[in-house]
Amino acid sequence: MLREIDFDQVSDGRFYRVNDMVKADCGGCKGCSSCCRGMGDSIVLDPLDLHRICTGLGKSFEELLSLHLELGVVDGIILPHLKMNEPEESCSFLNQEGRCSIHPLRPGICRIFPLGRRYDGDSFQYFLQIHECPKPNKTKVKIRKWIDTPDVSRYEQYISDWHYYLKKLQNQAMEAQGPETVKALSMQVLQSFYVRPYEAGQDFYPQFYERLNQA
Repeated sequence: MLREIDFDQVSDGRFYRVNDMVKADCGGCKGCSSCCRGMGDSIVLDPLDLHRICTGLGKSFEELLSLHLELGVVDGIILPHLKMNEPEESCSFLNQEGRCSIHPLRPGICRIFPLGRRYDGDSFQYFLQIHECPKPNKTKVKIRKWIDTPDVSRYEQYISDWHYYLKKLQNQAMEAQGPETVKALSMQVLQSFYVRPYEAGQDFYPQFYERLNQA
């Protein structure tokens, strides 16, 4: 999701790399679930997010869409995002104790929170969102540990490649002459990267890049 923001207003003024230390550790949250409520359609899933959840829960994209996900327009392209349930606008994966029921499978946006990503042309850096998490006295943690993802170098390259692929499609959508073109672009993305399942017993990244090259 593309956002125009003033980093001086929302961050500590620094940009971070994966081996940097940052004050982001909430100590297990201890009953707080503010970041799992009232997020609207902002928790957009990338293909790896969906693959993790599908394989971890043994459910298809269509099954998840009926209970936990919704489709929304993100900068001109239709993408899946986590569903928020009434009346408290809580994440559909939040349990009665206010804890994430899929924490080992949680999406990338949830993994890096309260960090965000700033894309700079061909890669990205992290920044600390200082107003998003109400938990006081957060402690320092290495970003590599905080995002809790195997093979971080490949993961970061994938995140960057996916972002810039979507950005190209979003530019095409904005320049399109009619809704049919936009719909066709969205259906291509959904079918190629989300609806069609990835092989659970095989490495995700080669499967993703095969589809990306075909796209």
